[in-house]
Amino acid sequence: MYLKRMYLKKILRVTSTALFVGALGLISSVQATNKLPEIGTAGVTALSIEQERQYGAAFIKVARGSFPMVSDPVLQEYIAELGAKLISQTDSVRFPFNFFLIKDDEINAAAFLGGYVKVHTGLFLYADNESEFASVIAHEISHITQRHLARSLEAQAGNSQLTVAGLIGAVLLGIANPVAGIAMLQTTVAINAQSAINYTRANEFEADRIGIQVMANAGYDPAAMSTFFGKLSAQYRFSSTPPQMLITHPLPTTRITEARDRAALYPNSYYPPSLDYQLAKARIQVRYGVLKPKQALQFFQDQLKTKTFKLKDAARYGQALALVQLNKNAEAKKIVVELAKTQPNNLFYLDTLTDIDLALKNNDEAIARLQKANNRYSNNPVTTINLTVALQQAMQYEPAKKLIRDYLRHNETDIIALSIYIDLLSQTDDSVKMYVQRANLAQLRANYPKALNALQSARTMATSSADIARIDAHMEQIELEKQEMQALQN
Repeated sequence: MYLKRMYLKKILRVTSTALFVGALGLISSVQATNKLPEIGTAGVTALSIEQERQYGAAFIKVARGSFPMVSDPVLQEYIAELGAKLISQTDSVRFPFNFFLIKDDEINAAAFLGGYVKVHTGLFLYADNESEFASVIAHEISHITQRHLARSLEAQAGNSQLTVAGLIGAVLLGIANPVAGIAMLQTTVAINAQSAINYTRANEFEADRIGIQVMANAGYDPAAMSTFFGKLSAQYRFSSTPPQMLITHPLPTTRITEARDRAALYPNSYYPPSLDYQLAKARIQVRYGVLKPKQALQFFQDQLKTKTFKLKDAARYGQALALVQLNKNAEAKKIVVELAKTQPNNLFYLDTLTDIDLALKNNDEAIARLQKANNRYSNNPVTTINLTVALQQAMQYEPAKKLIRDYLRHNETDIIALSIYIDLLSQTDDSVKMYVQRANLAQLRANYPKALNALQSARTMATSSADIARIDAHMEQIELEKQEMQALQN
């Protein structure tokens, strides 16, 4: 009974973050070879690839409505590009990967069924360089390619009263309503705690060794994984409140040693610091970290004065962002304009210059710069969203609507773009379309009652029989999706 209570406490922690496969775990010995067998699909009979995709699609909808997701196209683009670079060196990719950032100071990242990877802002705050950051992402990618969560769920279902579908249903319910999710598990699950822990350890070992190979092949420092492990272990060795990933997955010296030994199999190389990573880190420190604007400004000014920065341009960028937060936009613009002279196409600089110009009412200057950039980067979320917002502020509503509407045709799940489109529709009195898009937004967050209410409002206002027919069909589709989600959660 004690073991069961302890395991259910662990489930409570894990369910609050969607029963993700943990970011870090126990590792055993490695062999002096980099040719790794594909064992991730061995024995998996409970979940097909198509079922994983379906569960992943359900998960992300519930997650959008429950997690504090960061709505920042620049950071999202950075993570997506880094993830794509790692995935290009990965075998057994069965899903399109999706990375999303949530505002959480906990040091963590985690994987879910169907190719979804959650990244905490706290990981940026703690990882000193891009290779350390990439080591955690490579680890999570390996969990997905090796189908560790599917295998773990199958093992747990074999030791419980629930099917795999029942376990996933508890997870989905637990995201939106942790108390209800835990209650479901407590009343129906009788899992052998030790076998579940051992199974996780085996998965963690496999994800570590494959992750090191993936990051090394992608051009990152393979030693960064052991460096990151070592820092975590040393900093929190005697802490009464270690980060979540260390609570669920301890870091004994064995794991650090084995990661170091595996990295030593690769030739020594020089890995220059990544400007984009340091810019992303500065952006999170100022906009999504714990520092208040004045504290952030002092932090970067001290770095510049004492020359303790990783890259000077990143420290200056952080300084400019803090000045923007303090409404010192003219002063901030001088810094960013100077930075952009060396990298005029850098999306971090472009985005911040847009913020500054719009705050200073320099709409025409912002639009001209962004139109040039948007021609260069076709359908890029950063340039498209920034240009839409600039056109909107300049009250050029029709071009703004066309631009974001065309973008959404290929990026229909982009919450930021959809929210901007809804705002534009409300400003131009396109009430029927506005309510339809509100329904789409609510549907993306699995808020089906809100979606149906929005469509009912649209139907009341619609005058065209064709519009009414489309709305009715949309309502039927949402009702069906609602029933499917309820079936998963029950």
